[in-house]
Amino acid sequence: MNIEESVTKLEKEIATIKSRNTSVEVDKAWETSICRRALIAAFTYLSLGIYMWAINVDQPWLNAIVPTIGFTLSTLTLPFFKSLWLKSRSKNK
Repeated sequence: MNIEESVTKLEKEIATIKSRNTSVEVDKAWETSICRRALIAAFTYLSLGIYMWAINVDQPWLNAIVPTIGFTLSTLTLPFFKSLWLKSRSKNK
């Protein structure tokens, strides 16, 4: 393999890595976005409200609020606990 082929191969690998990094950055932005969190809360509320309505719970839309808030808070706190977990892992190494 000559130098030109090696350079071309390296350029392709770099382009592939840059493309992957861009994709990872977009995914990370989505995972931490307010839009995603709001959609999770909305879909959770709707699902619970419909389910409670279907099983004839009194005031299903009001009663769907508490589990929705709980679920939403649990998903919002996951990044905090992830960072604690990562810190504890790095200390153990």
